[in-house]
Amino acid sequence: MVVSVDRGRWGCVLGGDPERLIVAMRARELGRTPIVVGDQVDVVGDLSGKPDSLARIVRVADRRTVLRRTADDTDPFERIVVGNAEQLFIVVALADPPPRTGFVERAMVAAYAGGLRPILCLTKHDLVAESDFATAFDDLDLTIVYGGVDDPLEPVNALLDNKLTAFIGHSGVGKSTLVNRLVPDADRAVGIVSGVGKGRHTSTQSVALPLPAGGWVIDTPGVRSFGLAHITPDDVIAAFTDLAAAIQDCPRGCTHLGPPIDPECALDLLPGKERRVAAIRMLLTAIDSNDPWFRTHT
Repeated sequence: MVVSVDRGRWGCVLGGDPERLIVAMRARELGRTPIVVGDQVDVVGDLSGKPDSLARIVRVADRRTVLRRTADDTDPFERIVVGNAEQLFIVVALADPPPRTGFVERAMVAAYAGGLRPILCLTKHDLVAESDFATAFDDLDLTIVYGGVDDPLEPVNALLDNKLTAFIGHSGVGKSTLVNRLVPDADRAVGIVSGVGKGRHTSTQSVALPLPAGGWVIDTPGVRSFGLAHITPDDVIAAFTDLAAAIQDCPRGCTHLGPPIDPECALDLLPGKERRVAAIRMLLTAIDSNDPWFRTHT
């Protein structure tokens, strides 16, 4: 598994063992094939892991899940952020900086479209007496957990153990603080990983860190943009098994936003699903928005 990327050098662990860390370069025959943290790769050459040893990546396995983004909603080029993660931990502070539902919605859309399970992790709730922020997602069956500095880690660990989980969040929300609590030797681990390449781990790079009880967390850089140009409304609906079949009856080109935009959307004919449909349309609106705020803040 690829655990770090640093200017033409990939840190990889053999057999999922954090102690078997090697450095690899991309084989010439792979051309410019993207290789990201979380990818499963085949390697040949010097697998000793000794200083100055270098293996070659000769194949990238098909990804089970993919977290993608574009620079903004008008950018046709996708960037693969993480490969094969099972979960996306969306870390949001309830204060300082204030939370934005738009960021959570967009992150959820990217997770659903890529096959990841989204989880909302709230921090800094000690700074606000009361918050109804999480209620905006009540009808989406979104798992919510608290991960502030004063919160117990057991509920968070229960969700992460033996899973590959990507963490995303704006700068300053407490994401790195949480990662350091979950991985007590995170600083040491980052140092080891950064030593495998030509540079070192910085806030502009992702890195996978092993959890004490098994599993990995992928700490990603603070989010500056989260464009969704590569995602269609059908991609989102397909993630919800109770609604996916219904859109087969929608007219061609339906965006599933309902009246007045889509007066014949089949989602409006599902009995007892009104609140569920309304919640999912909240996510679809996030895709539909080209608001400059989203392009610069999500």
